[in-house]
Amino acid sequence: MEIRPAREADWSLIYPFFSAIVAEGRTYAYPDGLSADEALPLWMEEPPGRTVVAVDGPRVLGSAKMGPNRPGRGAHIATGSFMIDPRAQGRGVGRALGEHVVTWARAAGYRGIQFNAVVETNTAAVRLWQSLGFRILTTVPGAFDHAEHGYVGLHVMFLDLKAERGWAPAPA
Repeated sequence: MEIRPAREADWSLIYPFFSAIVAEGRTYAYPDGLSADEALPLWMEEPPGRTVVAVDGPRVLGSAKMGPNRPGRGAHIATGSFMIDPRAQGRGVGRALGEHVVTWARAAGYRGIQFNAVVETNTAAVRLWQSLGFRILTTVPGAFDHAEHGYVGLHVMFLDLKAERGWAPAPA
């Protein structure tokens, strides 16, 4: 698996799993039924943001977008979002993309990474982020209308990149 910057041509490979994940109604609050043209600017980040893909040969296994969480005086904290093609789940794609975003944010000089809306019932994602050193700062009760469970909480999660603790890449 290789992680590389997303190219314009990758969108046609990302959009099918983007739209399927959104339609599933379990993890993202994007509007249902977005066309490829409507969804494109929501996922393909412009600088200073960045979008990457995890690929195995020509196949896009997943994608992540990252950048400043807020503009101006909040731009020292990064954020990120992740989507994995359901056919590639369980292969370590999410972990690889998560590690990539942490490494990128650290190298870019961000002081931390804040995830604004991790659905509390998405336990695999919550466990993954916690294993990378993120902690749950708060949970906004009932902030996400889950397709199966109704109103569930959204976690705000944070990784302090200036602290000595937390995930770091293995020494080379």
